[in-house]
Amino acid sequence: MLRPSRSTLAVVLTSGTLLTCAVAQADSLVLYTSQPNSDAQQTVDAFQAAHPGIEVEWVRDGTPRLMTRLRSELQAGVAKPDVLLIADSVTMESLKREGHLQPYLSDARDGYAPELYDAEGYYYGTKLITTGIVYHTRAEHAPGSWRELASPDYAGQVTMPSPLYSGAALIHLAAVTDSPTLGWDYYEALADNRTEAQGGNGGVFNDVASGAKPYGIVVDYLPIREAVKGSPVAFVFPEEGVSAVTEPVAILEQAANPEAARKFVDFLLSEAGQQLVSRQGYLPALDGVEPPEGFPARDEITLMPLDAARALENAEAQQRRFSELFGG
Repeated sequence: MLRPSRSTLAVVLTSGTLLTCAVAQADSLVLYTSQPNSDAQQTVDAFQAAHPGIEVEWVRDGTPRLMTRLRSELQAGVAKPDVLLIADSVTMESLKREGHLQPYLSDARDGYAPELYDAEGYYYGTKLITTGIVYHTRAEHAPGSWRELASPDYAGQVTMPSPLYSGAALIHLAAVTDSPTLGWDYYEALADNRTEAQGGNGGVFNDVASGAKPYGIVVDYLPIREAVKGSPVAFVFPEEGVSAVTEPVAILEQAANPEAARKFVDFLLSEAGQQLVSRQGYLPALDGVEPPEGFPARDEITLMPLDAARALENAEAQQRRFSELFGG
């Protein structure tokens, strides 16, 4: 029987080493995300602990700036990310319509409500960041509904983020104006009641926490987290329901490593991924996962429906009308 020479073995071993290196280099992932830096690092660390063979390079910025960067790359034909994890489904819907996303029907979707993901698998919500009411604990009233904020008792005392600057506020505007019990009449009533519209959710929370305004419309995690730490605020999930941004994840059509991207999507949707969401202080999208301290159980929260496609089509018109009512 012929035996391979040492030189032949060297070639085989060298070729095998090169192949292994090539595989290792290919088993990587580029993530663009709008998560806060600490959350993004935790998410990447947890994914790599579950998939130690996959290296992750990540870029973090706010969704509008991240999309500006991505669209510039797409136009130049040098798009870098394999996967996106950004604030809202309306932005994902626009990328889907433009042909920049690829579908993936993850088996993990079976545990999720149908309204939390795209039916064709182009994007999946990974958490629920709801918008409700915050009030200072020394405020005269403890509102339980959206309608109360438009009553004379609250005149000139309410502040809210503007959908001209906040993606969550734009989602909230779309959900409320589609509501048969609220609609644009509600926003007109808020304007008549001298409700103040300002930039983003952080400013709203700071105004209420400091006592500058006793009431506000804001995303849930800011007041809930800070109330646990002793801030003099309380958060209310109004009886009519709350809107929610879902921080969806999606795979780019041009992804260089789609298999690694699918594993990332599966991880975020898994029970382990959703437990991470809870540890980070957000409401998990998956039923049955314990919410973080200060949050009610999922079945105690009513979500307002959102048609992402309709919200995308109407966004500019709704922003114009909002600006007419509140300025900015």
